[in-house]
Amino acid sequence: MFKYFKNHLILFPFLVILFLTGCSTYQVTKPDYLAYLDTVTAGQFDNGKMWTFDYPPIDYFKKTYNFTPTSDWFERARLSALRLPGCSASFVSEDGLVMTNHHCARGALDAVNREGENLPETGFYAATLEEERKIPNHYVDQLIHIEDVTDEVQKAFEEGKTDEERVANRDRKIREIQQRYYESFKRLNPDDSIVVSVVTFYNGGKYSAYVYKRYTDVRLVYAPETSVAYFGGDPDNFTYPRYDLDVAFFRVYKNGKPLKTNYYFPFSKTGVKEGDVVFVIGNPGRTNRLLTVAQLEFFRDVSYPYTLSMLDNLVKIYSDFIVKHPDKKLKYQTRLFSFSNSQKAYTGRLAGLRDPYLMARKRDFEKKFKNAVLNNPQLKAKYSDLWSEIAKYQVEKRKLFPELQAYNFVGPARSVYFRIANDLVEYAEQMKLPEEKRAESYKGERLKTTKARIFPQEIEPELEKAILVYQLSYMKSVFGDRNQAFNELLKGQSLETAVDNLLSATILADKEKVTALLEGNPDDILKSNDPFISFVVKTRKQAQEIRDKYNSISSKESAKLQLLGRAIFDVYGTTIPPDATFTLRIADGVVKSYEYNGTIAPPVTTFYGLYDRHYSFNSTERTDWQLPERWKNPPSTFDLSTPLNFVATNDIIGGNSGSPVVNKDLEVVGLIFDGNIESLPGDFIYVDEKNRAVAVDVRGIIEALKHIYNADRLVDELQYGRIK
Repeated sequence: MFKYFKNHLILFPFLVILFLTGCSTYQVTKPDYLAYLDTVTAGQFDNGKMWTFDYPPIDYFKKTYNFTPTSDWFERARLSALRLPGCSASFVSEDGLVMTNHHCARGALDAVNREGENLPETGFYAATLEEERKIPNHYVDQLIHIEDVTDEVQKAFEEGKTDEERVANRDRKIREIQQRYYESFKRLNPDDSIVVSVVTFYNGGKYSAYVYKRYTDVRLVYAPETSVAYFGGDPDNFTYPRYDLDVAFFRVYKNGKPLKTNYYFPFSKTGVKEGDVVFVIGNPGRTNRLLTVAQLEFFRDVSYPYTLSMLDNLVKIYSDFIVKHPDKKLKYQTRLFSFSNSQKAYTGRLAGLRDPYLMARKRDFEKKFKNAVLNNPQLKAKYSDLWSEIAKYQVEKRKLFPELQAYNFVGPARSVYFRIANDLVEYAEQMKLPEEKRAESYKGERLKTTKARIFPQEIEPELEKAILVYQLSYMKSVFGDRNQAFNELLKGQSLETAVDNLLSATILADKEKVTALLEGNPDDILKSNDPFISFVVKTRKQAQEIRDKYNSISSKESAKLQLLGRAIFDVYGTTIPPDATFTLRIADGVVKSYEYNGTIAPPVTTFYGLYDRHYSFNSTERTDWQLPERWKNPPSTFDLSTPLNFVATNDIIGGNSGSPVVNKDLEVVGLIFDGNIESLPGDFIYVDEKNRAVAVDVRGIIEALKHIYNADRLVDELQYGRIK
């Protein structure tokens, strides 16, 4: 409660009266409280500072920082930045050296881990080029071309007569453009791997074709131990001060040799201090800042509570499993980290959406935006009904959402047995059709791949049992006693008893029996007595009706949202940035401390803090602050006063992990790895008073590499910008 008062001091007198006088006074003070909210105004940058390279805010940079970057500056920044699956990265030497976060490299560590090794626990360093390990199925993307295609996409959209037709036309045109650009760039560069994406900005107000060069020979060079990269574990996640060496290095190869590139961010030799201007260049994943208040309320009341409940259960299930089976920690800890990270993120987002002050700022922006539309006759004619239409769709979605999720058999918190059953029924229905009417994945050579994917590589029975209990519990909360097929599935038993009986009766844990079904008559699947298959068959029609209704509403909403995006662009142009779309952005800010917990957070932390935290928790049973052995007795040459982490006001979100933090000279000064707890409402609003991006300081990276890991080869390359 103190934290709430501290963030909303103007409300304090009203709340004190409420506590002192009891509930009866609430009826008197409530109008004052509401009157206060009516006076809240939106901030200039509530929609953020994730600027696109299509429309960089050069005048704003000049006015704010007395800095006018050139077109060459932006090109160097764009071509030095990279995108990994789910993360950001950058070239940091002319020999293809790539820097990103350790937590973005965890999958790579698992992939190159050899028998008898535990690289997440011990770390990895290749002392020579020959020791750098190729990562299977890994890649990095470099954005090589941007071109506006708005007119082409919007013209196709407008040719539709219904919302569904407009969306279908738009999607068809996007696929056509992507194929055209792919063929064009492939002709120019036949040896390159090319990826094209048509990116939507302002929910359809603008469209751009983004062309990427994909590098597929990526090798691991260095990653520290997880315990120092993720120092503080889940308790410290999304907090500050922090003391994490969350860094990893890859190298891109071409034709068996390190890639030679003219574009990279050299390491700064001086680092940063409070007040310095810095830029984060990376690929923020997704924000919802330009949605309507009604859409945000749907997230607040329906979607996010459901997702958070699901994550809470997954974290408990996997945590309990790892505690019970410590020998399987290596196998499942990355998955658990993903769930716990998302759990904390959604907790913060939901808290933000439930904050009346933040929502009042969103309402004020919407009111001003709406008035700008209604006061312009031309805009009013095109856009005046958008808000009421979108609000209506949220009401319709609320009615369908629980049942939609109850019939969803794919994804996290879904039992593998329901997923296999659903895939088998889908397969059987497709195979009963003439080949020309089947979906593409059920034809020719692709059919073999589809069948091979139905049964997983392995099933962990204990985990799957716990997940099944949770899934059935949720289904029970939705269906009650109204769903006959679900009643037959449980047979009036408790969930635990029903699960035991279902697992005893099902054949879906047996690969040979599943394979036999796939090789037999499709009718054998559809008439199967297996309880999971039988349930999917019996509810197939109802589930599809729910999905069709929800998809129809979403399609209509998407069409209105595109018009809303065009209205936003018509009113504001590029003075506000579009929502994040996991595409390259540049976010400006300054290194700056902030007030928290009644004190002040330091702008920079040092290795002294790392060791203080380690020894402060040394007598406890918690292992989150335990250092690796090599760190416990550092050499005398190791400077504990070296900056390790720092905070800045840059606007970031998930996907920015691994983004370089650069100065005006495009030198790397840091590496983004997290945001503070106050940044979590950044999903829908950017408030820079306390919102901070947390970065690893390059001075800390060099100090650790040189004195803890004796990685002289890597240190030399970072300091000279090339292999020495």
